[in-house]
This record gives sequence, structure tokens and C-alpha cells, in this order.
Amino acid sequence: MNALIGERLSIITSKAQTTRHRIMGIVNGENYQIVFSDTPGILKPNYKLQEKMMQFVISALSDADVFLLITDVFEDIELQPEYVEKLRKTSTPILLLINKVDAATQEKVAQKAEEWKVKLPNAQILAISALEKFNLDQVMNKIIELLPPGEPFYDKDQLTDKPERFFVSEIIREKILLNYKKEIPYSVEVIVNSFKEEPNIIRIQADILVERDSQKGIIIGHKGEALKKLGTMAREEAEKFFGKKIFLELFVKVDKDWRSNDNRLKHFGY
Repeated sequence: MNALIGERLSIITSKAQTTRHRIMGIVNGENYQIVFSDTPGILKPNYKLQEKMMQFVISALSDADVFLLITDVFEDIELQPEYVEKLRKTSTPILLLINKVDAATQEKVAQKAEEWKVKLPNAQILAISALEKFNLDQVMNKIIELLPPGEPFYDKDQLTDKPERFFVSEIIREKILLNYKKEIPYSVEVIVNSFKEEPNIIRIQADILVERDSQKGIIIGHKGEALKKLGTMAREEAEKFFGKKIFLELFVKVDKDWRSNDNRLKHFGY
């Protein structure tokens, strides 16, 4: 989505479940408006948070005019049978995008395309490279061609439906995904408590919530070094995103079993 809209709205890491929410990115042309909806990847839920994440996917399946199913040339994706069945039966057009073709041979791309033709015969398959922007213009042209006529949903100068605080929390979470291993990134939620924009600086205070005291210790690290490194990386990324100097204050707190608590998940926007 970042490559298609030309802005970095969705966080990116090589780890599964990086995207937790449904994030909209809006592209306006002279005679069209495309509302991209980036959802979590399709997975089999193991706890309540993942169940809530899959509800974002289901809501997207119910209201989209075009499905973009993103895979890559190196992944062997086993979609759950119920999702395959939904996609096979849908009358909504499906564009299946095989990404990262810049790093693969033509034979490998052709083989992957054949495998997907068998799985989803009703999908139109396009080979792309988001990194190199290869074939993205073809994807955009195809989407515009498939869009139904209608009035724009959003103002012409609007880029997303999410507030600034959301992007701060996502930037911090991305750096956690990049800096910590095993279960830690998946046990973390980030809450932005204050976002105060002044003429020359934005002052932000955020809490990093974990499920266990032991996880709190890992996030903070020896003499606070790990948290300090995380804060520096997040602040630098936020300064690039907002184009302004940032003062970022982070606290780590324990919120026991928040991933399995309906009320907490609702409070966090899931």
C-alpha cells in the first residue's frame, strides 16, 4: 500500500502479524478516488487479539470493490480453506499480486503464478516489485478500470482515516518488532497518552504495555539501554514522518494478559 499511495503509512518488518489494524490510504486523481484498506495478514487465531485482527479482514472482504491479495515469489502461503472458498465464490474482482519479482528468476515467477492459478482460478495475476515500483502503474490502471462509479468518500487532500497518534504508536511498535525477538513484539501494545504540537516541536508521551514483569525487564534492558535505543530509533522515524523535531517520552507498564481481555482490546481499538 505504501508504494501504491506514495506515502509510508503501514509499518513494515519481515515478521508475521506486523499489521494489526485496518489502515486506509487514500489516492486522488482528476476523476477518481481510491481508498486502499491495508488489513492484517490472514492467519489462524490463537488468542483474542488475533481473532479481533481477523475481524478487520472479514470486514474488508464484505465491503471492498476490488480485492488485492498480496503474496510474494518466495512464500508458500497456505490460506485457510474458508478464506479460499470465500475468494473462489466472490463476484468481486481479485488482483493477485506476486511481489519481490526483482529478486527471482522468470521461471520462479512463472511457477508461482501457475500455483496460484490452480488455487484461485478467478483471480487476475500480476507480477510486481513494490521495492522497484515494477508494474505498479499497471496495478493502478487495473484498479481504476475496476472501480464502480460514485462520489468520493473523503476530501481530496485527505491521505488516511487514522489520527496522528495512531502513526506514532505504529512507529514505536515497528521499532519493537525490529529490536526484540521471540514473543516480546507480539505481547506489546503502544498507547500514546499525549501529543502536543508546538511551533517548532511535537511533544509526545507514550506507554509501552507488556503482559509480564519479565517482558518489562527485557524492553527496558540493562541500565535502560534497550529502551533508550528504541526511543532514539522511534523519535528519528517520527521526525521523518512528521517533518518536525520530536520530543518522545516512553514508559513501560505491565497490563496482564491484555491480548486475551475483551474490554482491554476494545479500549485499544480492536
